[in-house]
Amino acid sequence: MAAAVPAVSAAVVEPLTVFIVVRRDLIKTLNWPIGSVIAQGCHAVSASLWKHRDHAATQEYMSDMAHMHKVVYEIKNESQLVALANRLTEQQIDHALWREQPEDILTSLATRPYRKSEVGDAFKKCGLFR
Repeated sequence: MAAAVPAVSAAVVEPLTVFIVVRRDLIKTLNWPIGSVIAQGCHAVSASLWKHRDHAATQEYMSDMAHMHKVVYEIKNESQLVALANRLTEQQIDHALWREQPEDILTSLATRPYRKSEVGDAFKKCGLFR
């Protein structure tokens, strides 16, 4: 007689993830070093986590630092970044735009923590940063 296979009793919970978008033209057109562009995404994440620090999802995300998830996308240029930010606002997806100073250039944005199923469609036109 074959052994019974135990049923999975707990559903797998989709992780909270911060979604980051940086401008590709900062590298290709404006010749910024990759490290500087990465720093822009980091600034946007810091701004978003601080801006949304009282949200339950942010508190849950920050309470388990060993298991943080982030996805980094790229977008073509500033106008596409602004259009994406407007769509996120229309869809009530919390985020922060980062404007680098003293250059006064919009460089990136980051969401507060979300589950991909909640916001994934908003980023379907963005490619992964490479």
